[in-house]
Amino acid sequence: MIPDPPVSLWPDPEALGPVTDLYQLTMMAGYIAIGRDRDRASFELFIRRLPKNRVYLVFAGLEQAIGDLLRLRFSSEQVEEIRRWPIFRTIAPPFFEALEAFRFEGDVWSVPEGTVVFPGETLLRVEADLPHAQLVETFLLSSLGYPTLVASKAARIVGAAAGRPVYDFGARRGHGPHAGFLAARSSYIAGFAGTSHVEAARRLGIPAFGTMAHSWVQAFVTEAEAFEAFAQVFPGATMLLVDTYDTLAGVRQAAAIEPAVRAIRLDSGDPLELSYRSRAILDELGRHEVKIFASGDLDEFEIARLVRHEAPIDAFGVGTELITSKDAPALSLVYKLVELNGVGRIKLSPSKRTYPMAKQVFRSRDATGRFAGDHVTCADESAEGEPLLVPVVREGKLVAPLPGLDAIRDHCRAQLESLPNRLREPEAEPDYAISYSDALEAEADRLGLH
Repeated sequence: MIPDPPVSLWPDPEALGPVTDLYQLTMMAGYIAIGRDRDRASFELFIRRLPKNRVYLVFAGLEQAIGDLLRLRFSSEQVEEIRRWPIFRTIAPPFFEALEAFRFEGDVWSVPEGTVVFPGETLLRVEADLPHAQLVETFLLSSLGYPTLVASKAARIVGAAAGRPVYDFGARRGHGPHAGFLAARSSYIAGFAGTSHVEAARRLGIPAFGTMAHSWVQAFVTEAEAFEAFAQVFPGATMLLVDTYDTLAGVRQAAAIEPAVRAIRLDSGDPLELSYRSRAILDELGRHEVKIFASGDLDEFEIARLVRHEAPIDAFGVGTELITSKDAPALSLVYKLVELNGVGRIKLSPSKRTYPMAKQVFRSRDATGRFAGDHVTCADESAEGEPLLVPVVREGKLVAPLPGLDAIRDHCRAQLESLPNRLREPEAEPDYAISYSDALEAEADRLGLH
């Protein structure tokens, strides 16, 4: 059986070459002009610091990043337009010929998608001719940063829900339609049970989940008529939104439907108080089997509060807080040159210093199997623990088929279960040990880091 290729979520994955910053092209042109286009470079992608309220991150987006990297092309029309820009008026033809002929033929090492990661350690390494390794910086950062941000937020929400299903309702709140695809996929990796995004569900095989909007209720003369009509159209799968007018009156209207509806949805007000009162009404009317679903600006802190107070809520829908990672909407993901022609390269800018040389990360576990700390070494060193970076691409071709979405989800679940207890609560403080090998420290000293 031929394995499925990596799934692209772009409308035209064959014309992604110019999805980059201009300075990547000017540097590429410069390297070619001065004869440095055969220098062998190692660039590494890592996170400088944790965002607000985060003590770990979930690495996501690798399938799309790698699949689209291997499809990266410049069309003839794109190259001709770039050629006409004033900044390139003095550039000789070999640069434009290189753009038209571009195919990524380098190597990529990466931690597996769904892995729990921490700042200061290599997540992905690119080894290629210098112009090519440089060109792909913007594309890789943008392909991996946002999915990692959302997967990390989703993992916190899933943890706070303590086993109750959580669904992605974020498509309408995303920063553009494309964000809905990425958020649906990333949240599913981190443990969400499904998504309301129809095309993401169709393309990726994620369970689709949705209810109704308030406009359905408003389209009828009475709430009871709206509920009855919806239940007739969708028998046996009905979830009714009960807060268009008066929430508790809506609960009573929903409870009167025959046969019984599957669930009610609370989307406004205090979900703690309303869930208690709604459960009491449903039980009073003999609707013990009807579930309560809550949504409406929920995040991990509010969900944790509801769980802590034993709110009778069976599942949650999360939209805005998930798809925007509202409390921490940016990630300090960077891509830096660490080695050129086998010699270490370093950055010494204050607060932006880097370690030289291509690297490996080894993860240790304690006697219970929980993560105990990470040790960063030169790529050719060995150390105790599990090496996290594995070869993904060699000479422009996949080393092996990338894992499917459910396999990534299973890996992520195992990773999250291996977190120390102290890192699991929404209010946890950063407290995870990361160390560097003597060889790395010595090379850093030689280049002036310390």
